[in-house]
Amino acid sequence: MNSPAPVRGKWDKVEFYTSYFLLLVLISFIGTRLGFATVWQLPTIDFVLSVIAVLLVLASFWSGRQSRRWRLWSIAFATATQIVPMVIREPVLLFPLIGALIPIAILAGCLIALSRKGANIRPPQGS
Repeated sequence: MNSPAPVRGKWDKVEFYTSYFLLLVLISFIGTRLGFATVWQLPTIDFVLSVIAVLLVLASFWSGRQSRRWRLWSIAFATATQIVPMVIREPVLLFPLIGALIPIAILAGCLIALSRKGANIRPPQGS
């Protein structure tokens, strides 16, 4: 017997659309960077990681529809492929990135708290 499909709460939808928006931002950023690789020399490792990230993000649009874990890992990998080589070459860039993590951590914490809030609410019972 098939069990009914879980109904998405309001915050699950927020996470779903937020992650897809992040995927769109990443694909546009990485695509622009690869586009400029024809104008400016892009290190080989950056080029290879960027191509892998583009393929992974494009695959996430299809396979990430049902899997939150897949979408989040794709976002994390694509972001890391752009940030890590840059910081390794120019370590001084680590300071503004650490500063930028503060509002991102606050936002992520709020989204996690709000997504869990909807899971514990029971529907009101009639009188």
